[in-house]
Amino acid sequence: MKLTVYHDGQYWVGVVEEQDQGKLKAARYIFGTEPKNEQILQFIREEMGELISRLSQEVAIKSSETKANPKRLARQAACELRRKGVSSYAQEALKLEYEKRKLEKQAYSKQQKESTKARIRELKEKKAKEKHRGH
Repeated sequence: MKLTVYHDGQYWVGVVEEQDQGKLKAARYIFGTEPKNEQILQFIREEMGELISRLSQEVAIKSSETKANPKRLARQAACELRRKGVSSYAQEALKLEYEKRKLEKQAYSKQQKESTKARIRELKEKKAKEKHRGH
């Protein structure tokens, strides 16, 4: 599991990436103002697990199996610290999760509109029947 905290121009954002069996899940968490170390630790302890467990969209990734060269690993770690942003796999996973939620929201709002229209239609029919009942 990997947490990347960066400033996106407006807010401080944390991106959580979880790799499992060649699949990557990613979630985005908005901190708002620049988070202190205590806020990040609290997020890791309390909210990060729940955030990852709610995700359902995964992206298949290619993993490279190489021998562990300590100097190369040190260079990669330093490069990772200098690098800004999020991996493209994480961006793809975030995009899929966003699209899924968007479709769910559209379906829910469509259902709400239809139920409202049906209720209004029933009220109009009831009102029309009441008008004709006495005459």
